[in-house]
Amino acid sequence: MNTPSNHPKNNPLADIERESMEFDVVIVGGGPAGLATACRLAQLSQEHGQDWQIAVVEKGSEIGAHILSGAVFDPRPLDELFPQWREQGAPVKTAVTTDEFHYLRPGGKAIKVPVMFIPKPMRNHGNYVISLANLTRWLGEQAENLGVNIFPGFPADHIVYGENDQVQGIVTKDMGVAADGTPKANFEPGYRLLGKYTVFAEGCRGHLGKELIEKFALDAESDPPHYGIGLKEIWHIEKDKSQPGTVVHTLGWPLDNHTEGGGFLYHLDEGVVALGYIVALNYDNPYLSPFEEFQRWKTHPVIKSTLAGGKRVGYGARAMHKGGLQSLPKLVAPGALLVGDDAGFLNPAKIKGSHTALKTGMLAAESLAAALQAGRQQDELNDYPQRVKQSWVHEELHRGRNFEPALNKLGTFLGAAFTFLDQNIFQGKLPFTWHNRTPDYATLKPAAQAQKIHYPKPDNVITFDRLSSVFLSSTNHEEDQPCHLKLKDPAIPIEVNVPKWDEPAQRYCPAAVYEVVEENGETVFRINFQNCVHCKTCDIKDPSQNIHWSAPEGGGGPNYANM
Repeated sequence: MNTPSNHPKNNPLADIERESMEFDVVIVGGGPAGLATACRLAQLSQEHGQDWQIAVVEKGSEIGAHILSGAVFDPRPLDELFPQWREQGAPVKTAVTTDEFHYLRPGGKAIKVPVMFIPKPMRNHGNYVISLANLTRWLGEQAENLGVNIFPGFPADHIVYGENDQVQGIVTKDMGVAADGTPKANFEPGYRLLGKYTVFAEGCRGHLGKELIEKFALDAESDPPHYGIGLKEIWHIEKDKSQPGTVVHTLGWPLDNHTEGGGFLYHLDEGVVALGYIVALNYDNPYLSPFEEFQRWKTHPVIKSTLAGGKRVGYGARAMHKGGLQSLPKLVAPGALLVGDDAGFLNPAKIKGSHTALKTGMLAAESLAAALQAGRQQDELNDYPQRVKQSWVHEELHRGRNFEPALNKLGTFLGAAFTFLDQNIFQGKLPFTWHNRTPDYATLKPAAQAQKIHYPKPDNVITFDRLSSVFLSSTNHEEDQPCHLKLKDPAIPIEVNVPKWDEPAQRYCPAAVYEVVEENGETVFRINFQNCVHCKTCDIKDPSQNIHWSAPEGGGGPNYANM
């Protein structure tokens, strides 16, 4: 296994003295999964008359700053975690009133799919259109009210292992390190946060979760993980076009039939819509740009008719798991647990993962509580996977297990038809399980065999460029710090990726981080890490698997308001 670039072996400051803090449980990530773990464990601590010390570390500048999702939210786990959430003021208010599904075609044509033909998992009766970032902030408040210690702006940098390789905790990122790796005048060493157990809840493609999976071969019996990139904008539209509770999904144009993806447009409170586009990262054309496909999608009359006369006020992007049940790794290692999208619990058939993130966090908390009550520490909590298998999370994922492989095998149109039969007629009970064993990074054709895609210039009314979009994400990084996007071999982008794939990083990145430019007569690969919105697409899609995403200095990255 390659030594991760954030590992202390590669850190010239690794031997400095660090303050240690001890907790019963350390949770890495202040998103829905991590906060659900913290809240449920704190509830159980009170119920058992204990005073378990729980710490949540979050790399964003505040809770919710890095949270991005569509989002149509299934409240089932919230009912379980906080039965009085409505009275407690949870920002879950816009109930879904209407489901629309459109198959878009070139030339502005579209087929509106009758509701009876929409696969049952994609129907949203009983769900809510929300800002997941705002719900996460509310969960953070509940956790603090329950006595949880929350540390925003403190990225987990590397894992602390014991003599027998058990996970003992994490070390937070050093602050005030110059680009050359030396300490600046404001240098502050990271803290050692040690726990009887450590929960990894970093979200999709967490860099420490990835290390844990590799170190303990937790994916030895799983299919490779599969991903999509989701791009999202918030618009204020003309009020007479607002339809709070209306949920619109699309398939088809501008993608071709063998490229998985689709769009969404959700009406929130009066005058606000959230819209976005998802492109599966198993696409094969190195000239495809998910960002540009998103911009083209907005020009279709089905979408443009809602946006015309409105104003774009927010932008962001994030990778998402879509492999489902077959891609789940083993969930535990000595002293450690994986919850939410750090493991890949998103249900691709429903295009939802927030509810499963909450529930798996709650299930992890119950296993942790049982272990702490028994006086155990840093062992393998094998009852947690059992709790998951006996829960509605596993039932959901098993029912939708063939969704992603079907789209991969059959293409968008036939895959959608299969999904209707599988979910509506056979209720997900067909007597077989399909697999997709090709990693997403291994699917690109050589550039010489691919069709170039010519994208139109943005009109700055409906369509926009990447840099103006990144501006709306309020992304910021301290410029004088080590680049957090590490190349295992700096020569590969120019010597391998350019001649073979015309360096696709220039196009798959939704934030214009990567460029191939001429400098002093030489072709060079430039990394504009200041633009990074922490989507992790480069870590996933680079065909040479040469880019390692690691956490930058605390508070860096996007500062999403209502995503």
